[in-house]
Amino acid sequence: MRIIDATASDLPALSTLAMSSKAVWGYEEAFMMACREELTVRRAHLYTHRVRVAVDDDGSLLGFHGVVVEGDDADLAWLFVAPDALARGIGAALFADARQLAERAGARTLVVESDPNAVGFYETQGAELVGTVPSGSIEGRVLPVLHLVLA
Repeated sequence: MRIIDATASDLPALSTLAMSSKAVWGYEEAFMMACREELTVRRAHLYTHRVRVAVDDDGSLLGFHGVVVEGDDADLAWLFVAPDALARGIGAALFADARQLAERAGARTLVVESDPNAVGFYETQGAELVGTVPSGSIEGRVLPVLHLVLA
């Protein structure tokens, strides 16, 4: 497996992967459609975020992350793993890559607005639950916020 920078040609596959990865949690179709906009990776994101993809030796897409650094904080915009690549360490590798990118950019904290089902994963990576924020997609829903203090 390699983790490399995403290109514009990757964008449709990234958005599709994000939707299929989110669907693993068993969300209903209406919920998934409400999330589509937030889970769509656009060309502009390649200029505002550092978007990186995990690819298998055969070039197949295993997952991706996106990080945006603003001052002392780095936001993990996305971290998704292909459903058929779960439980293979891909998420941990992507998170480690995101952390390294944030540290190299001078961030002191990596901020994660997580799906409630993924909190345990981020906690095993060293992040700490610090609060909640309103969902950008579903009115009345809140998302856990985690922080990882960087070196």
